[in-house]
Amino acid sequence: MNLRTAPARTSLLTLMLSLGACGGGSSNSTPAAVSPPPPPPSPPPVPVPTLDPQYLASAPSPFVAGCDGVAQDGTVYPNAEVEPYLAIDPLNPQHLIGVWQQDRWSTGGARGIIAGVSNDGGKSWTQHAMPMSRCGGGNAINGGDFERASNAWVTIAPDGTANMIALAFNGQLLAPGSLSAVLSSRSSDGGANWGPVTTLILDGQNAFDDKDVITADPVNPQFVYAVWDRLTSDNTGPSYFTRSTNGGVTWETPRAIYDPGVGKQTISNAIVVLPNGTVVDMFLEIDPTPANALTSHIAVIRSTDNGTTWSAPFKVADNFSVGTRDPDTGVSIRDSALIPEIAVGIGGSLIVVWQDSRFSNGAHDSVALAQSGDGGFTWSAPVRVNADASVPAFSPMAHVRSDGLVGVSYYDFRDNTANAASLLTDYWLARSAEAVNWQETQIAGPFNLALAPVVTTPGSGYFLGDYQGLISIGTLFVPLFVQTNSGNVANPTDVFAAPAVSVSAMATAKQVRLPENVTVAFVVTPELRQRVSQNIANAMEQRLPGWRQARHPD
Repeated sequence: MNLRTAPARTSLLTLMLSLGACGGGSSNSTPAAVSPPPPPPSPPPVPVPTLDPQYLASAPSPFVAGCDGVAQDGTVYPNAEVEPYLAIDPLNPQHLIGVWQQDRWSTGGARGIIAGVSNDGGKSWTQHAMPMSRCGGGNAINGGDFERASNAWVTIAPDGTANMIALAFNGQLLAPGSLSAVLSSRSSDGGANWGPVTTLILDGQNAFDDKDVITADPVNPQFVYAVWDRLTSDNTGPSYFTRSTNGGVTWETPRAIYDPGVGKQTISNAIVVLPNGTVVDMFLEIDPTPANALTSHIAVIRSTDNGTTWSAPFKVADNFSVGTRDPDTGVSIRDSALIPEIAVGIGGSLIVVWQDSRFSNGAHDSVALAQSGDGGFTWSAPVRVNADASVPAFSPMAHVRSDGLVGVSYYDFRDNTANAASLLTDYWLARSAEAVNWQETQIAGPFNLALAPVVTTPGSGYFLGDYQGLISIGTLFVPLFVQTNSGNVANPTDVFAAPAVSVSAMATAKQVRLPENVTVAFVVTPELRQRVSQNIANAMEQRLPGWRQARHPD
């Protein structure tokens, strides 16, 4: 077991008070005795903020230089773990499975995927390299021989069966000779062993698969759903879907379940299942305008027959993300500007969180949340979640506890300084009973985000992942997240679990009232539309080099 407890930041105030008094009179008089005034009451003790324990989930990389077998374009970051996701076993809440990228490349993807297993609620972990890439031991998978892997996700069914998914690819977007695939694997013993890798889809240079999610049906363990976006050389980008009706042993032929049309695409498809069995797919849609700009909005589609047929889209909200940058240097952050997240609440309610600049009138992104009380048909106006409105907040994750308490984790820069050599970053968990008024607790930080792996297209950008993990065990929220390791260039990032963020900690959390959630003075100016459009293009180019030229050439 590896335990790293973040140091508490304290501010101690000591007050010393010394009072004296003297009396006087004529030389032939006796001075009266004067008593000093009583000392003032002692001030109440200053609360000392502390961070919950952080438990190391990742380990030194099992991959060696050259394990992919070919020369690679870009810079690899050995021992850099990014983009974790976390699942909890319905049969044993102390049993968790996490997945993440291992040894991130600056030009996209990683050397491989690691699955981590904890049997004590996240305090200790064992790691397994998954055969989703050459470095993970996955050579010659159904005709594929994959140099890199990315976008790992994991789910555990009501009967305890685990299924994981990942992308694997060679080459760049729609380039001659390129390959991309969505791969899955199944474990019936809690992640100690994994079955053969199954190829859900394999595409050559005419299509590229991206941003996959796998979801076990919590109502019927025989159903497992997988969804992703598929970009094609004929300039389409539908939501692609397949399902298993036998717990992940075999899978149906993938198909499009929503196609926005030529020149458009979806990204960040994610499936959740309501208590009544309705399957909901949430996605962000990117649309061009007649002026050759880009817009995006969040929507959901619904299926009441386990994914056989699907509804038309129901709009959640427009997306006005302008992206995140280092406020001192202007270096971009590879954040979650195009990656909203969805969670199921009590009674089939839904919440969606994403980055959005509407709360600062386009100055910077905050964390936005919209909720639906009718299973996705209608949605509330967005509200702001993050407490400090003066600094960028990014990469939110959402989870709803069994008692209905909403949790949203995110990063922000409130503790950053003017020192251009560092980018001090904190990780937070905000909580609310009604998703309007929030209390929050610091999970981690401040750590130096400038030590993170860099994405080099376009320009540069620090990368912790498109998403992080967040579940709950009883009253405990359990984040699984990435932070940097100060001063250790040989081990730039690690994955940590913090299984101690409970309702009892709310006594020391900051109470935040957000009156602007009711009335927000927000004006969509032409300048903001241009910034939003440019951010869409930059964010897609960072994740898929060559995207702009392939999809929307000027």
